[in-house]
Amino acid sequence: MRETGNAQVRPYHHGDLSRALVEAARRILEAEGAAALSLRAVAREAGVSPAAPYHHFKDKTELLEAVAHGGWEEMSEIIAEARRSAGDPTEGITNIGVAYVKFARENPALYRLMYDTTRDRTSMPEHAKQEDSGYAQVQSALVAAGCDPTDTGELELQTIASWCAVHGLAEMANFKEFQPLKEAMGGDEAFLRAILRHFGTFSPRQKH
Repeated sequence: MRETGNAQVRPYHHGDLSRALVEAARRILEAEGAAALSLRAVAREAGVSPAAPYHHFKDKTELLEAVAHGGWEEMSEIIAEARRSAGDPTEGITNIGVAYVKFARENPALYRLMYDTTRDRTSMPEHAKQEDSGYAQVQSALVAAGCDPTDTGELELQTIASWCAVHGLAEMANFKEFQPLKEAMGGDEAFLRAILRHFGTFSPRQKH
């Protein structure tokens, strides 16, 4: 088994322990997978007493929710940066798609957990309702690129379609069958951008 635990119990200032436990859980998640996560294992990894996590999380499910929430926040920040780095609104949408796929690829265990913790819900998680969420930013980017903000139904469909498109691309982009095409196109990012251009949702409807 991977040696991750700290040898000594370390004190944390009030308010820092929750963050430290989430960070410890993420390290275990990335190294060993969700099955290896438990409150006891996280306490050991964080270097605190076995009882300490129970002051912040009642069970493993709550801990996983907190780790997933951190993942959604990180993805939102990455999406925001992708928009800022674009030369124009249409490029901003493509940049979001590329950033999303790269995030999923670089954080596979976290990415799976983020969706696992939302799969059985009947409504979108709270993070999606926030103004700075990744979902809200995709919608804003679509409006900037030409979608009609007054046609709320169409805008919502466009946002969902965009999110589903990049989610599917993230799931399939690493298939070995695509490697010859990637090489012919000059690399992985060129391949991703070309695929995104072929999604109709990445050619927003212009305002009239």
